[in-house]
Amino acid sequence: MSETLARYIPEHAVKPVFELIVANQVHLKIVNERQTRHGDYRKGLNGKHEITVNSNLNKYKFLITLIHEIAHLVAFEKFGRNIKPHGNEWKYSFQRLMIPYIRPEIFPNHLLPLLARHFKNPTASSDTDANLALALKQFDQQNDKNYVFEIPYGSVFRIQNGKIFKKIAVRTKRFECLEMNSGKTYLFNPNAEVELLKSS
Repeated sequence: MSETLARYIPEHAVKPVFELIVANQVHLKIVNERQTRHGDYRKGLNGKHEITVNSNLNKYKFLITLIHEIAHLVAFEKFGRNIKPHGNEWKYSFQRLMIPYIRPEIFPNHLLPLLARHFKNPTASSDTDANLALALKQFDQQNDKNYVFEIPYGSVFRIQNGKIFKKIAVRTKRFECLEMNSGKTYLFNPNAEVELLKSS
């Protein structure tokens, strides 16, 4: 198992993560990319703790995602099953589990202050933290995707289902984009990944 982990997470995180997996009796599955989530945790019918993480994540995102999912397990075990999935109990568990990894042997120096800031009050997804998401994205292997927040107004882009939009305005925390086909306006999360189309 630790040889497998070594392919997906930073070298100095392998031993402590392996120990965390063993201590919490986690059955870890590394799966093909899912568009809607990076990872998930469930307690199987047999009582086993099952965690899945997408195989295409870079090693830093993989580590954060894996700890995020272990934090669900720890929070449920400690505080009971009636807590909110990303409520205070989970935030507390995620912070406590993640803090030992926020060090220069594991993460590049320029990520450390961004991680420290994010883990003061972690969100349901690191993707909603625009600065951290952008900093982590530079470690992705091949990425022709852009985030909505970083493309210029007036840009035309395509989303996963093939629909084409134009970025037109910002509304509080989301971006207003016009669907080219129907003329309808939609709101996009700043970190929605899109494919920027070349203007003809």
